[in-house]
This record gives sequence, C-alpha cells and structure tokens, in this order.
Amino acid sequence: MRKTRIIATLGPASGTSEAMEALLVAGVNVFRINGSHARPDWIRRTVPEIRSLARRLGLPVGVLLDIQGPSIRTGEVAVPIPLSVGESFAFTTDGGAPAGVQSTTVSYPDFPRDVEPGRTLLVDNGGIAMRITSTTATCVLCEVLTAGELGSRRHINLPGVHLSLPALTSKDREDVAVGLEVGVDLIAQSFVRDPADVNALRNLVAAARHPVSLVAKIEHQFAVDHFDAIAGTADAVMVARGDLAIECPYEELPIIQRRIVKHCLRIGRPVIVATEMLESMTENPFPTRAEITDVANAVYEQADAIMLSGETATGRYPVECVRVMDRIARRIERSGGANYHEAAEMESAREMLIRSAVGLADQLRASALIVFTRDGRIARDAAWMRPRYSPIFAFVASASLVGALSLLRAVHPMVMPSCDDDPAGSVEGALRRLRTAGRLASGDRVVVVLPHRSSNDQEVEAVKMHVIE
Repeated sequence: MRKTRIIATLGPASGTSEAMEALLVAGVNVFRINGSHARPDWIRRTVPEIRSLARRLGLPVGVLLDIQGPSIRTGEVAVPIPLSVGESFAFTTDGGAPAGVQSTTVSYPDFPRDVEPGRTLLVDNGGIAMRITSTTATCVLCEVLTAGELGSRRHINLPGVHLSLPALTSKDREDVAVGLEVGVDLIAQSFVRDPADVNALRNLVAAARHPVSLVAKIEHQFAVDHFDAIAGTADAVMVARGDLAIECPYEELPIIQRRIVKHCLRIGRPVIVATEMLESMTENPFPTRAEITDVANAVYEQADAIMLSGETATGRYPVECVRVMDRIARRIERSGGANYHEAAEMESAREMLIRSAVGLADQLRASALIVFTRDGRIARDAAWMRPRYSPIFAFVASASLVGALSLLRAVHPMVMPSCDDDPAGSVEGALRRLRTAGRLASGDRVVVVLPHRSSNDQEVEAVKMHVIE
C-alpha cells in the first residue's frame, strides 16, 4: 500500500463527476480546490459530489480549499500586451498612465506606496521581469527587462519587499465561509508571513461545525525567516515552490525544501511538497527524467503528500499524472527514506508510547498498525513516526475526521461509530473488517493502539499485538 498521499487540483480538466471518479480510482487521496479560480457555486456543487463518490467507491478522501491570499494581480486586458526589452510600462491604481506608455491596473491600492525605484518586479510566475524606475501616488513606472506578453490577472512578485497587505482579503473571507458551509477538511492559507496570519485564519474558522485543519503555505522569504514559529502554529505545512522559487534565490530552493521537511518531521507537523512536480505532463503523456527525480526526492524525504496543480486542473493527462506519481512513490518507498523523524522532539508520554508501538510494528514487520482515535491525535502521532512497513488503519467514530486524516502519510481512516464508546470491544470488529476487505490474512501480525476512554486521546491506554488466526 502506498504511504505517500497524492493531492490533485480540480479544474476544467478534472471537475466532472466522471473525471473525479477516475482520479480517485487512480490513487488520489485529497482533492484541492483553488480559491483563485473556483466560484462559490462551483464549490457548493463539487464538494457534495466528492463526498458522494467517496461513499460509493468506499474510499476515504479529503477536500482542501486553497484560498488565494493577499496577492497582487494585474487587471483585465482586452488582448495580451506585447512587451519588448527596454520599453516603459506602467502599473496604475486608477487607470491613469503617462502618455504613450502601455499600462494595466493592479489589484492592490497601496502598490505604489510599498515599492521603490531600483527594485525588480516579476510578473506571471517570473516570466516577465521589470525594473521599477519611478513611482507616484497612483502609478509605478517600469523598464521591461525580459520580453513577453502580459495577459489578464497575472500575479506580481516583488522579491524582498514587505507588503502591507492584510493576512486575509475580503475574497478569502467569503471563500472560507463557503468552505465551512460545504464542510471542507483542510484550508491552505497563501502567502503566510508569520504566526499572526495563521491565527487570523484560525479565528475565522473557530465556529466551524466540524474539525478543519489549517495548512500554512511557505511561499516567500519572510515565511522562511519565520518558519519555525509558523510551523508551530499551523496544523500542516506546504512547500509551495512556485512563488518560493521566485521570491528566494532559486539555487536555495532544494535546501529550503529539505529544511522545511526535516523541521516538520522533528516537531510532528504534516508536510506537503507542491508545484510543478509533473509540469511537462500538462501537455505530454510522459514525465521528464528531472520530474521523476523531483517526485522521488520528495518521497525519499518522506513528505506526507505530493501535489499536482495545473497538471490535473487544466492538463491533458490528469489521470496519467496520478498514475505516474503513484508508480514513483511505491517504488521509492520500497527503497527506504531519509528518516528525519528519528530526530523527533517528543514531549508527552502519549507520543513516546506511540513511538514504541511503531517500533514494535517495525520489528515485527506487522501487516497493520491499528489505532482508535477520537480527535485524530493518535493517528497523527503514528504517521509522524513513519512506520517502515505497516499501513496505519485509523478507526474513528465520526466521518468528519476522515478527510483531514487522509492527508497523513500511510494513514487509512475508517469510520466505526462504536469505537468511541468501547475502543477495546471494537478491536475484534476492526480485525474482522480488515480481513473481509482483504487487508489482513491468516498469520498476519498486527499492532493495536487504544486510547484511554476519558482522556480525549491525551493518553494511550494500551499497545497490544495480535496474530490473525
């Protein structure tokens, strides 16, 4: 069974019920909804479809809403604007530009106030570079450094510039409200700068009717500088390499990725590696050799999840992309991993007991590690310890936990209502269920972790070994 989770972004190429079913069958564990493009009515229609498909196929699946965040984008243009090296171009907040200079508006009113002459400005994922030559109260005049065509609503990056944008825009708040309405499992926060940004989102979701995990996206140097504190505040972390490679020196990107993954495995925080993992497969049916190695490195580092963006949202081969990731992940997992979790900083007796349970499962080469959990903590701790051989079957009383647990490496969440009242009495039922599903067979060895009934997963009552008869 594959341990590394696969996240697929939904879009025009994959948003139909038939396409989502094909992606689930191919191996998707979490569907990502991109708040930069998804409309509220589409979200309201699509999330129930995902839930219906998951029930019909008998597969656990999470739904991640990725909110746009405080980004700066260009305005709408009737046709793409051709740009030549050396020419002047203006970004304005009011539509006014110097005579004879091509221009577009920007979405951020304080843009001219936050920038200064001499800074480099990058547009459309770094495809077009400009140098700022002068500013007024409403206009930023630039010199084009690389030729290209500027389309509508293109993202603007300002490496090294600290912008006074709010942590959550009005659009973000509206999207979060829709996400909570339909019951998404995870919300990814774009352009996080420090723990205060994460806390602002946590306050916004505090009234949610079901558990919602917050994923902090690391996308610029300010986030890297405050990473330890951000990781300590968020429920999970995403290495969002698209903007990160623009905002930071690109040769630093592999080091930043590895440092983030290592730290997450030291403190027990789920981690996602994302962006352009199979970018060439947006148009081609096979990955490049470099892409194969990139995916393999993330799996070897033992990230919880690897993510597909445009490859499944708008690409020509969304199902093939998932199959490629699945195939690479399975092979690399058999060859071992970096084992960064061995430096885990464990603080509680519960965490230490679960590490002992995982160690026992490793020594026995157990066919399964079964955990019963009320709020998901035992499952998260077991995933943190990166079992070498054993898939983790997490039995929960409420279906509301299934989606968030679907993100965790090697975890297969399953609903068993009776386990909340009597975890010990549910062990035999869990073993029967796994055997009926073909997950266990006679002679298999299984390690079981039971929580204390009244402790809300704060303590572990017992670690037991079973041999299937």
